Amino acid sequence: MRSWPSESELSILKAAASELRFLLKRGYGRNSAVTFVGNHHQLDRRKRHLLYRAVYPRPTALRRRSKKVRPVDIEGQTLVVDGYNCFITLESALKGQSVVLCDDGFVRDISGVFRRFKPTELTNKAWIFMERLFMQHRPGLIKIYLDKPYSNSGQFCSRIRMWLKDSGLEGVCLLSKSPEKTLGKEPGIKASADSVVIEGSDRVFDLAGHIVSRILRIKPIRL
Repeated sequence: MRSWPSESELSILKAAASELRFLLKRGYGRNSAVTFVGNHHQLDRRKRHLLYRAVYPRPTALRRRSKKVRPVDIEGQTLVVDGYNCFITLESALKGQSVVLCDDGFVRDISGVFRRFKPTELTNKAWIFMERLFMQHRPGLIKIYLDKPYSNSGQFCSRIRMWLKDSGLEGVCLLSKSPEKTLGKEPGIKASADSVVIEGSDRVFDLAGHIVSRILRIKPIRL
């Protein structure tokens, strides 16, 4: 069960999100608009982070939604996976932490883990759900990218290669200094909810979001 935000906090966040959309529609800068709304509602850093992750101008949201593909669309295709982005979101949901269905249709975590991510038993569980989906909608090739600067990325990449081999899936795990930029140059369908990746891609599969909403049946926050 979701422990944060509470119903009263969510009510305030929804009001703040409505005001933020109003400002964005009228051309206000994203950072300054979040600051203004955050100050108005006396929101702490975590709530401001949630707003920043979830709320987008309508043209941006519609453009990104138009790029989303269904699970069936990855069958036989090259799927380029933003590894940490997908694993962190899935693990957040598995821990019972809040995830949010954003205006652009993608599900995002609000954990702020980033460089502090370390593989755990939940990482194995997250892979099991990914593997099931890959087996059901088998891509022609899976390319999983991890951030090279993150600690333990080399070991984690080796573990992913072993998982791919054990499942009989055609795939590789690679390290990149900047996966967001690397993914943008790669042909194929991208699996990520990262804004930079989405903007630089023609087709995007919300891998973690699909598993969270459709397989785990977890209801994300909506603002």
